[in-house]
Amino acid sequence: MTDNPFAARAAALHDKAEIEEGPDFAPKFGPDGLIVCVTTDAADGAILMVAYMNAEALRLTLETGVAHYWSRSRKALWRKGDTSGQVQAVRDLRVDCDQDALVLRVEPGGDGKACHTGRRSCFYRRVDWRDGAARLAFTQD
Repeated sequence: MTDNPFAARAAALHDKAEIEEGPDFAPKFGPDGLIVCVTTDAADGAILMVAYMNAEALRLTLETGVAHYWSRSRKALWRKGDTSGQVQAVRDLRVDCDQDALVLRVEPGGDGKACHTGRRSCFYRRVDWRDGAARLAFTQD
């Protein structure tokens, strides 16, 4: 992973109110250098996936307008769609109050599927916890 290009800005913010209400984008990366990113479809708000970004992935996303992520399993930067054709064009980027989580609203490319299983969303199962046991059930999405 590369150095955090946002660190200088983040270090300058000492006041909680400034972080929560101020105009400076100062993402807070975790000890592993990552920030969580929920990705949704800009057209209908469906949650497509949850992934992580390091500073380089976030920088490239901002520079190119295409979603880039950090793969924790492969320990590698990846641009969504390079192998699948399902490039995610960023339409909106939001950050939460303490700037440690992101939401990307994207226009999915290719066939619109985001999951490596071939589904539109990585969230294709719901947890049914009735009757004292948790079981997984497939959704219709």
